[in-house]
Amino acid sequence: MTENTLAWFNNEYEKVLHSGLSDSQKSKEYANLMTEMEYKFKVPMLKDPEWEKENRSVIALYRKISNSRDL
Repeated sequence: MTENTLAWFNNEYEKVLHSGLSDSQKSKEYANLMTEMEYKFKVPMLKDPEWEKENRSVIALYRKISNSRDL
């Protein structure tokens, strides 16, 4: 289930990335995706090395999305 869900999030990320949206709108969409991931995967608010070790693929995608935002 996690991998299918993760694939969905990655697909949504790619849609936003290659969309014609402005950078600020993309940032909002990325923030929305991150919020959804936080809920779905219970991403901790503070850095938790143990959780990250157990959820490497989740945190990798989460950080990829975060780094794509135009802050």
